[in-house]
Amino acid sequence: MGMFDGILGGMIGAGMAGVVNDVLERHGGVQGVINQFQTNGLGPTVQSWVGPGANQPITPAQVHQGLGPEAIEALAAKLGIPPAELASKLAEVLPQSIDHLTPGGVPMSPWGAPPA
Repeated sequence: MGMFDGILGGMIGAGMAGVVNDVLERHGGVQGVINQFQTNGLGPTVQSWVGPGANQPITPAQVHQGLGPEAIEALAAKLGIPPAELASKLAEVLPQSIDHLTPGGVPMSPWGAPPA
């Protein structure tokens, strides 16, 4: 079980919590995912997930753009599902997952609390 599975499991389901955890681990945690999306041109979108207010939706194509096609393909192969299916599922759960893992706009540590 990954570091954020327990936090996300009840919110998005245990299966997708594991997938989101794999994404987080691959990119160096919550802040790494945020940085990846910002670097790849999706800064305003990912910032809506971190800050207060409504979370902007994301398309599967934007998931590919934000995380990089290599990451999507590698994780899809690990899970045994098509990359398009994985991107679609991540488009559904990433906004609320990142929102949930950034209370008050601060990324949580792997231990479930905002860093000191």
